[in-house]
Amino acid sequence: MSIFNQKSKFKVKTETRTVKKTLPEKLKPKPTSTSTSRIPSSSARASPSSNSTPRASPLPPSARKPQNGSSRYLDPSSALKSSSTSSSRKRPRASHSPASPSFDSDSDDDSASDDDWQDQLDPRKRLKRLEQQRRHDPNRRVRHPKVWKGDKGGESELLPIIHAVEVASLSEKCQPVMGLSRDEVGVRLRYPGSNHREKYELVKGKDKIEGAQDILTVVRHVASIYLSEEEARPFLDQNSGIYRRLERCKNLNDGKGFKAALKEYSESLCALQRKGVIAKNLESMRGVPQELVSFILDQVYDRTVAPKVELLAKYENGTDNVYGELLHPFISDIFERTQLTSDMVFVDLGSGVGNVVLQAALEIGCESWGCEMMENACNLADAQKKEFSARCRLWGIASGKVYLERGDFRKNEPILESLKRADVVLVNNQAFTSQLNDNLVNMFLDLKIGCKIVSLKTFVHDNKLAENDVASSILDVEHLTYPEEYVSWTGAAGTYCISTRK
Repeated sequence: MSIFNQKSKFKVKTETRTVKKTLPEKLKPKPTSTSTSRIPSSSARASPSSNSTPRASPLPPSARKPQNGSSRYLDPSSALKSSSTSSSRKRPRASHSPASPSFDSDSDDDSASDDDWQDQLDPRKRLKRLEQQRRHDPNRRVRHPKVWKGDKGGESELLPIIHAVEVASLSEKCQPVMGLSRDEVGVRLRYPGSNHREKYELVKGKDKIEGAQDILTVVRHVASIYLSEEEARPFLDQNSGIYRRLERCKNLNDGKGFKAALKEYSESLCALQRKGVIAKNLESMRGVPQELVSFILDQVYDRTVAPKVELLAKYENGTDNVYGELLHPFISDIFERTQLTSDMVFVDLGSGVGNVVLQAALEIGCESWGCEMMENACNLADAQKKEFSARCRLWGIASGKVYLERGDFRKNEPILESLKRADVVLVNNQAFTSQLNDNLVNMFLDLKIGCKIVSLKTFVHDNKLAENDVASSILDVEHLTYPEEYVSWTGAAGTYCISTRK
C-alpha cells in the first residue's frame, strides 16, 4: 500500500473562522431645502368630515414607534405600549432598524470620534464646541430675577416642585441601588438657582426616574455651564473631581461613597452661591445650551406627564384630534432656521401637552403661546407649565412668558390676537383634515408680513387654479427635509415646510 493512501497518525488542529457579513450603516440625511412657491399637494388630507375640530399636535418628546419608514400617523395607544431604556420614563422611542457595525475609513470621522472621547472626559469642551455653532442673541437675559445669592431671606424658600421621590421611590415599588439599605436611600440635591433642594431616593424601577443618573447629570450641567474653568475644576477634574467620584461610586455600587461625594458637591455649590458666583455667571449668559434645555424639559415631563401618559392614547380616529409630536432636536432646528429670538412671539397651533411652547420659552426666551382642545392634553399641559415655572427658579433661569389656551384655535380670541403679532407659527398639521387646513389659510391672512409658518404639510395645492388659491397668493413656501428620529410617530426621515407671509 502506498504511503499516500495511509491515514496520518498526526492530528493537525484546524482553525475555524466565522465570517459575518456587515453592511455600512445608513447615514442620516441632513436637512435640505429647495425654495418654491408651489409644492406638490400632499398637505390636503382626505376626510369627509367638515365638522372636524382642530387639535393640538405635539406628543411626549419620545413617543414613537418604527413602521418600516412610514411617515403616517400611528395609533398612539400602540406607540405607548413600547418600552424604553432611556433616562426619560414611559417615553417609547422609535428604534433604528437592525444594522451591523460599520467601519469608517474617513479620517474626518476618526477625528470626530477622538473629539467625542475627549468630550466625555471634559464636558466643558463639548459644550463649548456645540455652543459655537449657535446664534448669539445679545438681547437674551438668562438670569432669573429671584436667583438665590446666599441671602438669609431666601434660605427657607420652598418651591412648589414635584420631587423625584414622589414618582420614583420605595413606596413606588422601586429597589435600592449601590448596596444601600432601604433606610439609606434618601438624599437631597442642590440646584444653582435656589437654596431649595430636591428629594431623591437612590432607587431603580421599571419606567421610573433613576435617581443616581439624574443626580450625575445635574452635577455635570452645573459644573460645565454655570462655572468658569477654574471654578469647575474641583467638580470636573478627571482624576479627583466630584463628578468623577460620583460616577466611580455608582459604577462600583458604593452607595455610601456616592452620598459622601454628593454632600461635598452640595457644600461646594452652596459656598459658590453665597459668594454670588452663580448669580454673576448667570448675568453674563446670553443663552441656554440645548443639552440643558432638553434635560430641564425632560425633568418637567417625567414628573407631570409620564405618570399619566396613557391619557394621551384617547383620540378620535379620522378627525383632527390625532396626537403626534415633533421632538426636541427638530424644534431646535426650526428655531434656528426661522431665526427666532427673545424679542419675538412664537405661537403653536395645536400645542398638545405644551412641550414646544415650553421649549421656545426656555431655549429662546421669547413670548410663547399655545392652544389645545383635547381635555387630557390641556390638563397635562397646565401641570407642565406649573412645574416648568418652579424648575426654572430652581435652575436660576428666566424663561419667556408662557400662555396656554384651551379650545378651538379658530375661535379663541387671545390666540387670534397673538397671531397678529406672531413672528413664527408652528402647525403640526400632519393629520389635519383638508377643511381645517383651508381654515388655517384664511387665518394666515391676518399674519404680519414676514411671519414664518412651519408645517408638516404644505398649504399650497397644485390641484387649484392659481387665481383661486389663496395660499399661493400670500405664502412663499420652502420645502425641507428632516432627518431620522425627529418626530414621535416614526423613526424615518420626512419633509416639512416653512412658509413666509408675503
